[in-house]
Amino acid sequence: MNSILEICQEVADICATQRPTNLFNKSNQNDSIFLSVAKVELDSLMRYGDWQDLTKEAVIYTVKNKTVYPIDNIVSDFYSILNNTIYIKDESDKVIGAITPEDWMKDRYFQADNGRIKFKIQNNCIKFVNAPEPNLHIVFMYRSNAVCTDAETYEDKATITKNTDKPIFDNYVVKLGITWRWLKRNGLDYTEEFNEYQKELKKKFGTSLATQDINLGGRVFDIDEYGAINVIKECE
Repeated sequence: MNSILEICQEVADICATQRPTNLFNKSNQNDSIFLSVAKVELDSLMRYGDWQDLTKEAVIYTVKNKTVYPIDNIVSDFYSILNNTIYIKDESDKVIGAITPEDWMKDRYFQADNGRIKFKIQNNCIKFVNAPEPNLHIVFMYRSNAVCTDAETYEDKATITKNTDKPIFDNYVVKLGITWRWLKRNGLDYTEEFNEYQKELKKKFGTSLATQDINLGGRVFDIDEYGAINVIKECE
């Protein structure tokens, strides 16, 4: 994986312009433009969809009589929750679910109850209709807001802070993205580069969606018509 500076230098060669030497040199306009374009590209890729590289797991430990759990207190790199990935780790991994505003009003004020723990996401908090039992482990998958990795610490980061930072996303897609954005930023024709970028982006994203985790052990589950999870068998 190339660093963000190395990718920008490759783009400079393609665009026949001066190579950036320090993306954080504010006195050099050329370098500053490359940094700005690179940040926009990585942020755009992060928001594009549920990349497998950005999918992580988090746990909520419930507290007695508590209904509101700030997401920042659970994970520091949260961008969005992945639908249908929330389970109570205790009690045979029973599933819980998010609800619509209409359902929230019904359940909150008319005490509708179908036996499920329900919640909504509001103001960067997970809010339960009623306080869950204490000491439950509620697990969920979420999309991280990370766009790059520190080359020395391997820490995922939400923005570029060093020339040596390495994009989480495919280098070729990042290079194509920075190329067409740089051309557009400088008032040049970018049609061909943009079309190639779109083609490669969709191809790479589709490939990541086709990749699934391999279950090497544990339980095999099935979901019935009511959304309950049933154990089919124990894997050897």
